Amino acid sequence: MRKQVVTSVAVMAALSSASVLAGVTYKDGDSYVKLGGRIQLQYHKADPDGGQATDDIFFRRLRPYIEGSLHPNWKGKFQWDMGKAEDTNEIAVKDAYMQYKAESGVKVSLGNYSFPFSREYLTSSKYQQLVERTFVGDHNYGTPDRQAGVYVEGMNASKTFDWAVGLADGRIDPDDDKIDFEPAVNNNSDFNQGMMVGGRVSFHPFGYLKMKQGDFSGEQKATVSLGAFSWSNDDDNNTRTSAAGVATDVTRPDLDSVTGLELSGAYRNKGFSVDAQYNIFDAETIDASVTSGLFRNGETELTSFAVEGGYMVIPSTLELVVGLSSQDADNYTTAWDRTEFGANWFVHKHDVKFQLTLRQNENVDGQQGNDLDEVFAQAQYVF
Repeated sequence: MRKQVVTSVAVMAALSSASVLAGVTYKDGDSYVKLGGRIQLQYHKADPDGGQATDDIFFRRLRPYIEGSLHPNWKGKFQWDMGKAEDTNEIAVKDAYMQYKAESGVKVSLGNYSFPFSREYLTSSKYQQLVERTFVGDHNYGTPDRQAGVYVEGMNASKTFDWAVGLADGRIDPDDDKIDFEPAVNNNSDFNQGMMVGGRVSFHPFGYLKMKQGDFSGEQKATVSLGAFSWSNDDDNNTRTSAAGVATDVTRPDLDSVTGLELSGAYRNKGFSVDAQYNIFDAETIDASVTSGLFRNGETELTSFAVEGGYMVIPSTLELVVGLSSQDADNYTTAWDRTEFGANWFVHKHDVKFQLTLRQNENVDGQQGNDLDEVFAQAQYVF
């Protein structure tokens, strides 16, 4: 592990020399065009017990966006990603929506938009304390991600209470090891299709707490949230299940239904920050005999929790972080546990920062003794 730390520090020094771009905003009365994006250059090393270590340097996210308006209360935004994720280099559509904001502050969005579930997922990748999200914010394990649909959200005048609801055409990429929600706009031929409905409410007793990790202000803030959704297969695209209802590829079973529940909270004060979340997902496959990956006899209850904490040892400049998370499923032999330690150096808060995270995985994919050490180092520029 000491060698990994030394290597990572050296890589972070190299990443810090990466060149960056400048943002541009043009405004003329009520009309405006805004160009922006994020650059995340990442080093990742994976060292499995008893296996060969591998490492790589790549753009984790290379994500420009364009936002604009020609008329009061209306705006549109589209964003795409050219970075590398999960060994792919595909160009993926992210935000792509039109939005109307009423005088009351209520927003109505139509298009590809973040489904209102999971505080950690709804906290942008550019505002995370750990380099990668934990189980509770990962679209691979039940969190819906962006989906094409209609969304309504708002808050009260004092900003102590906010809410959001969504109705979407939800898509799932079949996989026995995951409950993998993917945006419909990036649809593959084997994605399961279905309608998804859900919502989320939050209470902020000391005033509104933004979806950002870390405490830069030192002011006391807190929030607690409850979210839920339900997705049901519409039977339009079950390419992995035969007409007789039997899975033709047990490692990629078609899903019949998924429901999810989120309980989350966060606290900020005097440089300390804590985020905690617990998720429960109930999922069923069309073929009730599937016993593989997460599923036993065609169903699973997937549970996950995470606690992340940080402290600014040098206010607004250097933060030390720690994270504990775990995931369990019906067909796991034992829970998959993670312990993470890290440090963040903020040059200009989250706009320019350098991160180091050390992650220890125990019982990967619920398999006893399947352990993995990982190192993440990332340079970020946001404009």
